[in-house]
Amino acid sequence: QVQLVESGGGLVQPGESLRLSCAASGFTFSNYAMSWYRQTPGKERELVASISSTGGTNYANSVKGRFTISRPNLKNTVYLQMNSLKPEDTAVYYCNAQGPLVRWTYWGQGIQVTVSS
Repeated sequence: QVQLVESGGGLVQPGESLRLSCAASGFTFSNYAMSWYRQTPGKERELVASISSTGGTNYANSVKGRFTISRPNLKNTVYLQMNSLKPEDTAVYYCNAQGPLVRWTYWGQGIQVTVSS
């Protein structure tokens, strides 16, 4: 059974940091690209950061230089280090796993990140 379990969200003040974790199980983690998406009410889910099975990364322009995605494969976990957080980073963050076939895509349940003073 495939599971993606996010943790590490919460309420922080502008300028602070958070690290999100996504623990994966039930599939061959090293063969999948892993991504973080986020969504706010009334808006479409947007890609925040992704990391390929070989370690290549991609970031949304809005988070470049502030967020870092990583995946130590031996831990079957993907992280999103978020620094210099801004109120506009407030959203529900979702972990995504994308396998070699399009239909091999899985989502976590989502975790709330709130940046507010």
